[in-house]
Amino acid sequence: MLSGVRSAAHKRLFRSEPDDLLAINWSDSSSTNGTGDQHHHWWTAFKNNFVLESSEDEYGGVVVDAGRLPSDKAAFARSLAASLSYWKSVGKKGVWLKLPVDRSEFVPIAVKEGFKYHHAEEAYVMLTYWIPEEPCMLPANASHQVGVGGFVINDQMEVLVVQEKYCGSTLDGAWKLPTGFILASEEIFTGATREVMEETGVDTEFVDVVAFRHAHNVAFQKSDLFFICMLRPVSNKIKIDETEIQAAKWMPLEEFVKQPFIQEDHMFQRSWTSASRGLGSVTAA
Repeated sequence: MLSGVRSAAHKRLFRSEPDDLLAINWSDSSSTNGTGDQHHHWWTAFKNNFVLESSEDEYGGVVVDAGRLPSDKAAFARSLAASLSYWKSVGKKGVWLKLPVDRSEFVPIAVKEGFKYHHAEEAYVMLTYWIPEEPCMLPANASHQVGVGGFVINDQMEVLVVQEKYCGSTLDGAWKLPTGFILASEEIFTGATREVMEETGVDTEFVDVVAFRHAHNVAFQKSDLFFICMLRPVSNKIKIDETEIQAAKWMPLEEFVKQPFIQEDHMFQRSWTSASRGLGSVTAA
């Protein structure tokens, strides 16, 4: 519940409550003991149509407590309408409403009230509502995905390469660097060594970021950041992940760079230039 006064919320919201609440006789004989009893009856009648539990954010908005939502659609609809009235009356700005999968039936209700989709994860959907009559200042959903490639060279000047089971026709039969997406809260260098280990079984150490590129309108119209990391092999034995990798091997560097798709890849040309400057110290270590 927002810090403040529940009674103030009651007073503001009373005029817009459903007919059943408006029809209650607050001066009923059961309330003859004074305002205390009247207040008790007010709370009893209002308990299923009250402001949603929430906390304030640092920008003058509210974040609804996803763990304390009403259990049924009717109660949620009443509480959401009451909550919006209250938040408007006290000058709140943005509303963040996180609906878990087990409350997915609430989504149409929120959308009907004016909420908009912000983002979705496996276990929930996040919706937002901007209250002021001015341009929305809520931050947009994450705009980028981040990928990494492991450029692993051993002291025989061989590159660790893979053939993927599922790839586009342009890479059919090609030998490429192990690549993948970093995980949530994962560092770029950690993601690079993890991807190499998962795909090839080779343990590596991070040396440097040797190239990166920034592309737009990739998957689902999101932007894409891709980093090539130079890695030093700590082991040499290959054991592929058979679910996504067709084959893996150590390929002579000269043979690797002669592949047509590598010749046409300007990012790799830059990464090779950067990496070659440090090859002496890398292979000698």
